[in-house]
Amino acid sequence: MADTTIHTIGRRKEAVCRLYLSAGTGKWDINGRTLGDYFPRPSLVSAIQQPFTATDTLGRYDVKANIDGGGSTGQSGALRLAVARALVKIDENYRGKLRDLGLLTRDARAVERKKPGRPKARKRFQFSKR
Repeated sequence: MADTTIHTIGRRKEAVCRLYLSAGTGKWDINGRTLGDYFPRPSLVSAIQQPFTATDTLGRYDVKANIDGGGSTGQSGALRLAVARALVKIDENYRGKLRDLGLLTRDARAVERKKPGRPKARKRFQFSKR
């Protein structure tokens, strides 16, 4: 299964990532740009590469991703989930390591909706006694 391309999807907040993983030399192509170019924050880059470092496969696969929606944090989370799911498709033995690190769980947290009669979701207007 090493010569075929694996297709997975990852989601986080409003971001959706479609990932194509194939055997290669560790080349990243995210919306036509490199990993460091698309995500300039080093913390996001290390979080995205976490599934590869956990399974000792960093630099063995080429990653092509199309990411849409959300902000940089949501997009990096979506990409990380897609990478972890792709690695499990390649080798089922990676599932235990990735599951223990929480990399296969979809983070369902999203922005709470604004309530009527309030300025934000939980914020209240200033109370005035008189």
